[in-house]
Amino acid sequence: MGRNVISDEEDELEVDEEGEPMEGDNINDRDPDDEDEEDEDGQDEYENDGFIVDDVEDEDVDEDEEREDSDEERRKKKKKRKKKEAEDLDEDDYELLRENDVNVPKGSKKFKRLKKARRDFDEEQFGLSDDEFDGGMKGSATAEEKLKRTLFGDDDGQPLEDIAEDEEPIEEEEDGDMGEEDEMADFIVEEDEEHGASVRRKKMKNKKSRHAPDVSSSALKEAIDIFGDVDELLLLRKQGLDSSEQKEGRLEDQFEPTVLSEKYMTEKDDQIRMTDVPERMQISEESTGTPPIDELSIIEESTWIFNQLINGAVPLFGKERQDHFINKDDIMRFLDLTHVQKLDIPFIAMYRKEQCLTLLQDPEQHDVDDDQDKSEKAPTMKWHRVLWAIQDLDRKWLLLQKRKSGLQLHYNKRFEEESRRIYDEPRLNLNQQLFESILKDLRGAESEREVDDVDAKFNLHFPPGEVGVDEGQYKRPKRRSQYSICNKAGLWEVASKFGYSAEQLGAHLSLEKMDDELEDAKETPEEIASNFTCAMFETPQAVLKGARHMAAVEISCEPSVKRCVRNIFMDNAVVSTSPTPDGKIAIDSFHQFAGVKWLREKPLTRFDDAQWLLIQKAEEEKLLQVTIKLPEKFLNKLIKECNDQYLSNGVSKSAQQWNEQRKLILHDALFGFLLPSMEKEARSLLASRAKNRLLLEYGKDLWNKVSVGPYQKKESDVSSDEETAPRVMACCWGPGKPATTFVMLDSSGEVLDVLYTAALTLRSQNVHDQQRKKNDQQRVLKFMTDHQPHVVVLGAVNLSCTRLKDDIYEIIFKMVEENPRDVGHEMDELSIVYGDESLPRLYENSRISTDQLPGQSGIVRRAVALGRYLQNPLAMVATLCGPGKEILSWKLNPMENFLTADEKYGMIEQVLVDVTNQVGLDANLAASHEWLFAPLQFISGLGPRKAASLQRSLVRVGTIFTRKDFLSAHGLDKKVFVNAVAFLRVRRSGLAANSSQFIDLLDDTRIHPESYLVAQELAKDVYDEDLKGDNDDEDALEMAIEHVRDRPGLLKRLRLDNYLKSKDRQNKRETFYDIRRELIQGFQDWHKPYKEPSQDEEFFMISGETEDTLAEGRIVQATVRRVQGGRAICALESGLTGIIMKEDYADDWRDIIELSDRLHEGDILTCKIKSIQKNRYQVFLVCKDSEMRSNRHQHVQNLDPYYHEERSSIQSEQEKARKEKELAKKHFKPRMIVHPRFQNITADEAVEYLCDKEPGESIVRPSSRGPSYLTLTLKVYDGVYAHKEIVEGGKEHKDITSLLRIGKTLKIGEDTFEDLDERKKSWLAP
Repeated sequence: MGRNVISDEEDELEVDEEGEPMEGDNINDRDPDDEDEEDEDGQDEYENDGFIVDDVEDEDVDEDEEREDSDEERRKKKKKRKKKEAEDLDEDDYELLRENDVNVPKGSKKFKRLKKARRDFDEEQFGLSDDEFDGGMKGSATAEEKLKRTLFGDDDGQPLEDIAEDEEPIEEEEDGDMGEEDEMADFIVEEDEEHGASVRRKKMKNKKSRHAPDVSSSALKEAIDIFGDVDELLLLRKQGLDSSEQKEGRLEDQFEPTVLSEKYMTEKDDQIRMTDVPERMQISEESTGTPPIDELSIIEESTWIFNQLINGAVPLFGKERQDHFINKDDIMRFLDLTHVQKLDIPFIAMYRKEQCLTLLQDPEQHDVDDDQDKSEKAPTMKWHRVLWAIQDLDRKWLLLQKRKSGLQLHYNKRFEEESRRIYDEPRLNLNQQLFESILKDLRGAESEREVDDVDAKFNLHFPPGEVGVDEGQYKRPKRRSQYSICNKAGLWEVASKFGYSAEQLGAHLSLEKMDDELEDAKETPEEIASNFTCAMFETPQAVLKGARHMAAVEISCEPSVKRCVRNIFMDNAVVSTSPTPDGKIAIDSFHQFAGVKWLREKPLTRFDDAQWLLIQKAEEEKLLQVTIKLPEKFLNKLIKECNDQYLSNGVSKSAQQWNEQRKLILHDALFGFLLPSMEKEARSLLASRAKNRLLLEYGKDLWNKVSVGPYQKKESDVSSDEETAPRVMACCWGPGKPATTFVMLDSSGEVLDVLYTAALTLRSQNVHDQQRKKNDQQRVLKFMTDHQPHVVVLGAVNLSCTRLKDDIYEIIFKMVEENPRDVGHEMDELSIVYGDESLPRLYENSRISTDQLPGQSGIVRRAVALGRYLQNPLAMVATLCGPGKEILSWKLNPMENFLTADEKYGMIEQVLVDVTNQVGLDANLAASHEWLFAPLQFISGLGPRKAASLQRSLVRVGTIFTRKDFLSAHGLDKKVFVNAVAFLRVRRSGLAANSSQFIDLLDDTRIHPESYLVAQELAKDVYDEDLKGDNDDEDALEMAIEHVRDRPGLLKRLRLDNYLKSKDRQNKRETFYDIRRELIQGFQDWHKPYKEPSQDEEFFMISGETEDTLAEGRIVQATVRRVQGGRAICALESGLTGIIMKEDYADDWRDIIELSDRLHEGDILTCKIKSIQKNRYQVFLVCKDSEMRSNRHQHVQNLDPYYHEERSSIQSEQEKARKEKELAKKHFKPRMIVHPRFQNITADEAVEYLCDKEPGESIVRPSSRGPSYLTLTLKVYDGVYAHKEIVEGGKEHKDITSLLRIGKTLKIGEDTFEDLDERKKSWLAP
């Protein structure tokens, strides 16, 4: 009897070896699992190494098998014997098996016994005899199947012997022929071998048709559910480990989500990239939903947008010029172009001008439409603010519609719930009417504000239902409003008796319809109310009060009433401000809030800048009190109007009583609810208007920076291509570590060379330092001679830069003097311009700079940005608009901190899209110089994702020779291609510069490919006219375009209007003007020309000050550097030089013999700015007491016409004293002196302290003249006090802390003391 042996590890091989077909065996009974099982355990597989002894069963092999090679047979037997020896299990192992429900007979020592027990169990279950098991099923029950049986038991599964009997023998025989050694070999050898792979495939195929003969399908299914599908695992194993490595996990599993989103590699980004709709449009539609494209929707929306523009909802138009020029049909056509045709704003502005001409005018300029001017005058860049405003309103409209449809669904559902809950017929009817009027109001709502009104009314009448007990054990406590309490008590019936409903009152006020005369009830209000008393409302008065409250709340929540009150309030309300006690002290004439400190009754309609944001901030800081109210005149008018519409004309006593109740209701509704809510609305309206204005200012500031062209080379700088940027030498001043650095950039902005000069700016007279400085000058001289820059740009950061500029000029003069031949004559006129370092510093610290300039130090990266900004401001700004959005840190407007990052970036994107598309992007040049690709994301139709994909494609190919390739080779889809292609230039630049491949001249113009035929026709007509011939050659078209390009006069002389008439193309007038201009010169530069910084700009760049921080009359701290003759030279905190003349030092200046007696180096003074000399970077200061106290300079610039300081509110004596105290405190710095006679107090506080002390007592306190002085206050007798100045000497000036400590010597008049104790003994002693 054959014995099968199972071991944890060797089971599969065991079966393989015993499971070869033997004579008389039924081949069909074998299962392919036994052959494939070797793969199952992966790398922990048993290796057939001939170590384990074979089982006894090998002696029972068939005669067929005995014919095999005897050596091989011996080797196998040896293996089996070794295996047998290694097979014994410890008792612990058996114990473990038993614990895991494997049936192990007690006292088993060998696995053989375990196997036998298992087999006995099988025989019992399936009724198999030993012989049957040995014969028919030998080898067919693999270890895997037996394990399955052990784990899952068995249902009476149908054995698979009878399935697919016909096909199996052939395949099995093929497998069998290979012999077991072949199979082992296949396992060990590389798995690429075709033979092995094919055999495995057969086995897999075979396996699919069957499963283990003694395992039921349900048990197998259970196993698959737990362990996964074995087939898949085997397939993976068969393909080898390589294939599983190839099948990399998803990117999401390998990278942080932030990294993926930064690189635009998420699934959503892929979706955006693949969709053929402009990217920015897709992003917008994510929040608004897909816009409706039917004609009715577009008409409705264009009407709404037109009304919004006329009502001034968008801050587009100046005070004097209103928007009468906008045509409503143009708005409709614009919406059709964006919603239906999916065209981006830059495309519409350039190539669909005829369809929306009135929307292209600049609201702040008068466009000249004169024919001559159009062709002669070079066009300038236009910021298409009206188009952007319409796009913004379009977005608001779509969001409004989305909200309205969402609310309607919610209301319907809520109303149905409420109707099921109520069984009272009158109440149901009332609810039905309310619901219908709410839906009508919702449909008519035209702004978020009006939708809020409708929502408030709905929530009042249909409050969110009580949570049922079944919805959860715990309920949040609900605040029940007074209205719902009254409503539950049934007071709505009393409220309905007061007369007109809130809805009727709204209809009367808005004059929609007038109801019949109001009939008063016969009973008095008390009589009716007495029928409704209850535990909650015990008296008729309480009932009436509750009912009045309900009526007032209903009126205040009625949309038509609110609309009427809102119109009156917003048109007539006024704002007043006055300072709080803190504000009176803190807000001086130089304070940020000085201009809004005293506003008197400024109408809401006159707030047309960002002023409200300052008022709001001052109020938050508790420096201002702000009131918004309706002037008396308009308030009375509103009350009268409401009374007229709500009260009855009855004269009976009960009618008068009812009218009294109605008056109370109206008073409550207006003063309790409507006016306070209007004040809140007014605040938010003012805030949003102010933000819009500020955002526009922010946009203008950015526009002024990016619409400027590159530095213009001098006329004498002759170069092959007038379009190439200048070669720039950029210089950043360094304090020593890092050293002052020079970087040379070629005309493409790539770094050619770097030079560090540590000693160039030394001012020392030391011989060694002088020699080092000379060496550095020589190195800079050689650097400039080698590279011949067109311009030098110097980062303006502090006063050292002015001296550095002189040093560089000195080197240039030396260069021209010594080598006039080597140096081109253009070096004579080489200019050094100051550059602003604010953007380069952002670039230096950005991640993109380390990617673009790996291995370069920070100061080099800064210098590169400084030079590139001069060559291409737009590309440099766009570089900082990557995933990090570093551009948001660029300070453009002093009030920009009121804007959120998203608001700012939206405006940045708008401006950069407009500028980029009017300038165009040179695809070939950018393919060679990565930094020039930065503006690509702002090209029409693209965005960061599509641009990144296009950039990779262009860089991979290196050159592009025709615009058509953007569609075919570079994967732009049709709609995106149409939007983007005309803004991408294809010209001989970058790697294409030396190519002989043909490039169409029209591909380097702003002419869209859709108009190429028209442009060729126009050129050919002019060409034929000029040559008086008719040439229909293939080449004639190209020649015609070259001909008119070389002779621009031909096109300029063409009377285009007559030409269009002859061609019947008057409807394309704008397009033809553009085509003519582009044929004369393709991509003509529309930038504003670069201007060198003015003297004022240079002064503020170098000093780091602004007009606000440095103005005459401002108080500043100055440190004395040296005293000579009658003046002291000081340094301000910004590094500017301050000068104090003797007569400005003190009121008793005539008594001062030498200024050096009073002032010493290192003294810190509190002074006022007397005057500023910008050309010499110096300010004149004054610090005498009379000037410090005077308010001569304290006037607020550009006073608001509503600014009225209330002189009548002259403060009380206390207030005045408090103010002086605060001012005195402002003038001294607390000192770090520990002494019983010293206190950090003001003069007034010192007098107060001494008032109850004996005469002769004294106190020492800080002086208002700075940290080099103290003041001794001495009580002479009651009411008489002397203040003596103590001059400190021998102080260290290394830092402010040393200065604030007491000096080594103290001098009062001519007497000198070493410390305060000695001073007290000798000076105060009688």
